[in-house]
Amino acid sequence: MAQDIHQLIARAQAEYVRCIDDGDLSQWPAFFTEACVYKVTTAENYKRGLAGSMIYAASRGMLIDRVASLRDANIYERHAYRHLLGQPYVVSESEQEVRSETSFMVARIMRDGTTTLFATGRYCDVCVVEEGGVKLRERIVVCDSSRIDTLLALPL
Repeated sequence: MAQDIHQLIARAQAEYVRCIDDGDLSQWPAFFTEACVYKVTTAENYKRGLAGSMIYAASRGMLIDRVASLRDANIYERHAYRHLLGQPYVVSESEQEVRSETSFMVARIMRDGTTTLFATGRYCDVCVVEEGGVKLRERIVVCDSSRIDTLLALPL
């Protein structure tokens, strides 16, 4: 089953970043279970077990609210991301959940075409298998650098 679950996770990861990179954020919350955690933190905070994070959501409803605020309330310079992913590493699996880690690099593309390396790190995920696919019950985005640009508007 390890190979099958690896393929399910890799496909879900590819669909997840495609959704963000293509700007289809209204679909982003659907990658998560109803009761979920989405958190963006630094490697230092993660290593030390500190709760502090730049973004925190404790349910799919909070993710939906975040997308709505990006669309309607927040003021930020429009930009896009392009994700590059490593292969998912299955840390552990049981009948109830799969824990995995996936390295990422994210380039940010501004409206004027300027492209910069925005973030690197890893996704520390807890997934559940549903209907032949996987959904995220927890995604902790662990950024390698503690220097985070103030333009962290879009999900990573």
